Amino acid sequence: MTTAPQGRKPALATTRARLPHAAFAVGAVTIAVGLIVRRFTDTPIGAPWPPSLGNPDIGADPLMAVSLALFAAAVVLAPRLLEERLRPAAVAVILLGGTLALRLALAAGRGGTGAWDRVFDPARSFEAPNEYLPALPAVDALGPRVFLDRFAELVPSFPVHVAGHPPGLPLVMHALALDTPARLAAFCIAAGALSAPLTYGLARELLDERGARLAGLLMALSPQALMFGVTTADAVYCTLGLLAAWPLARPSRRAWLLGAVLLAGASLFAWSLLAVGAWAAILTWRRHGLRSAIELSVICGVVLVALHGAFSALTGFDPIGTVRATEEVYRLGVASVRPYWYWLLGSPVGFLLVLGLPIAWLGLRELARGTPEAVAIFSVLAIAAVMGFTKAETERIWLFFAPFVCLAAARAPARRPQLVMPVAAALAAQALLHELLSDTVW
Repeated sequence: MTTAPQGRKPALATTRARLPHAAFAVGAVTIAVGLIVRRFTDTPIGAPWPPSLGNPDIGADPLMAVSLALFAAAVVLAPRLLEERLRPAAVAVILLGGTLALRLALAAGRGGTGAWDRVFDPARSFEAPNEYLPALPAVDALGPRVFLDRFAELVPSFPVHVAGHPPGLPLVMHALALDTPARLAAFCIAAGALSAPLTYGLARELLDERGARLAGLLMALSPQALMFGVTTADAVYCTLGLLAAWPLARPSRRAWLLGAVLLAGASLFAWSLLAVGAWAAILTWRRHGLRSAIELSVICGVVLVALHGAFSALTGFDPIGTVRATEEVYRLGVASVRPYWYWLLGSPVGFLLVLGLPIAWLGLRELARGTPEAVAIFSVLAIAAVMGFTKAETERIWLFFAPFVCLAAARAPARRPQLVMPVAAALAAQALLHELLSDTVW
């Protein structure tokens, strides 16, 4: 009676081991279908080169030489991050400095130093009218209190990025006088660079020290984070998501309460960051059981409702009305030409492609092994894709998911340190080639 189950185990193990191969094959087919439909039919797909929003466009600046030198140094020095003599504080500082240097160098390698704030400048970028600066006069004219009170009804009049988010960032811009392209870019760059050391800090709660350092390294070298971590507000949202995720990953009710408060606060900047709570709940279920996961979910839900209720009572902000207005703007806008049948797979494929092929491969291998970190993030990605919250542009909009995939992927090179330099080299090459050969606007 035990022969059949034992016979099935090797077959099941073989099937699971093939998961990365199957996923990459599905991704290749998804890319091919998108390109064929876009180029050879009249069916609207909603992206010029699906599943990517960028366009093929070769561009390089003389500063590309600096980029090449810095990336070469990063690849050669990557294994030294694992040296035991380095204290955690030193690792965090190295990750922060390295991330900042590589992101700035990569952007400058294509468009010079002007690339650092170009996307926010209407004189230099067609995307600038869709960004946050055009909404700042409304905050200045109305004042924060009236701006919040009328935000839901003003959503249709705002630039698309402001209309797609709660009012958190415009309020911060008003408070900090981030009223020029350079100032807003400096804020996004500085805040976004914190994502690598924060990924390391989060990973220390879940992995051993070597795995945690590698998670931070993968985040620092991820092509997606390198390209979209400069001058996109999504880099700020990624950092906010990590600040909430860190305490939520701890097996402590006090930490969960802190994480729930941070998550509720982060949701005032991006509704999508609530997915971090879903990630934490699934992770807790896989690591500590269903009861703990339910308890964490209840804490997050109660705190979220309480914070938004109090914020609404104090300011007049209408979160429900804002969500409805945002949904209508999205549904009547670009989403209307992005078919669900394609972006169901196109969204996760586009995200994983730009995240970094080695990271995606290693993450999928851990999913096949059933590790809690991989199960949690790939479950959330699947839910987001099926529910159609974001169709296309996931290489930028899903940036806040990147640390969690890096966290899952870090287990493999932690087991085999000899993979560190080849993986770092592959990520560096992909980032440089992508930046050199395509224009991502940002």
